[in-house]
Amino acid sequence: MTDANKNNGVIFDLDGVLIDTGRFHKQAWYDLAQKQGFHVSDEVFYNTFGMQNYQIIPILAGQDLPAEDIERFSEWKEKRYRELAAGKLTSLPGAKNLIDDLKQKGFLLAIGTSTPRVNVTFITEQVPLLKRLDAFVTGEDVTKGKPHPDTFLKAAERLSLTPNRCLVVEDAVQGVEAGKAAAMAVVAVTTTRRREDLKQADLIVDSLTQLKAEDFLKLL
Repeated sequence: MTDANKNNGVIFDLDGVLIDTGRFHKQAWYDLAQKQGFHVSDEVFYNTFGMQNYQIIPILAGQDLPAEDIERFSEWKEKRYRELAAGKLTSLPGAKNLIDDLKQKGFLLAIGTSTPRVNVTFITEQVPLLKRLDAFVTGEDVTKGKPHPDTFLKAAERLSLTPNRCLVVEDAVQGVEAGKAAAMAVVAVTTTRRREDLKQADLIVDSLTQLKAEDFLKLL
């Protein structure tokens, strides 16, 4: 191993980038919508994937809602998601090899996700690979979710790195926008979005299997 890149970091989004969770989140949103009479469609789901619940729920409801209602609906949805996903979560293809390569090259690694902390703990218990990362930023750690840069700036801070020494790996449009707003180079993965939707990214790949530490060094 080498310490040559200890001043470089990679910040991964979680859902749809490292872990295959999309179908469980989707079903949980549909179940909430049916329960509450909200409107949801595949298009709405994919357009909001990567945003925090406080941003998504008023869209589904078609109106502003009191904070206590948003919190109650959010907690129900996330509990339903965990029920659906229990024992079924796996890392996406290429995730382990990429993390191994980045770690071997000395990169510091973080998670920068909109998901609640309880979900990160839930996922980590099922996918021990995540325990190898150096820092975590969840939805509760920032007041403004993606596309605001706060999630990634907080992750850089927790890695003790400046933003220009960090790269972001994202699958969502809002996540790409957040990474660019944080003045970080962004790699986009087309696991949940079309390539043309992610055009703001500096590099677009179809799978983590296409990435190596060398690709990140080139972007820096």
